[in-house]
Amino acid sequence: MRHFIWLISVFLMTFVTLAAASDGPIGSIKTTKGTASIVKQEKVILAKSGERIFEGDILRTGADGSLGVIFKDDTLLSLGPNSELAIDEFLFAPAQGKLSFVTRMLRGTAAYLSGIIAKLSPESVRFETPVGSVGIRGTKFVVKIDEK
Repeated sequence: MRHFIWLISVFLMTFVTLAAASDGPIGSIKTTKGTASIVKQEKVILAKSGERIFEGDILRTGADGSLGVIFKDDTLLSLGPNSELAIDEFLFAPAQGKLSFVTRMLRGTAAYLSGIIAKLSPESVRFETPVGSVGIRGTKFVVKIDEK
């Protein structure tokens, strides 16, 4: 009987951990100014303080817009006017050793301050741009992508 209860416990813990690591929100909007939106599964919604961010979302700002985002691992990200950034991958399950943060900066400006993922596994954080990829080894940086 003890063995059966142990198996059930392990199964439930694994299921809950996997569900939490893959489907839940990965962060939230902290500040907005001007025109700012989130593209969620091809639907564009107005970005507002408290709005939850998920893996696969695209963050956009207009000519008068800016966004401030905080992620589950305490990473801080700010976008300036006319910016677009895709959140391609975010895994934050330190107990299972699953750590990854991959973004794609498509245009505009961004300021980044690293969180726990970059501290525990710097090689798991990547900031991609149209002309290259930045591996995060420090704690902060600013990037600007000029439009062609």
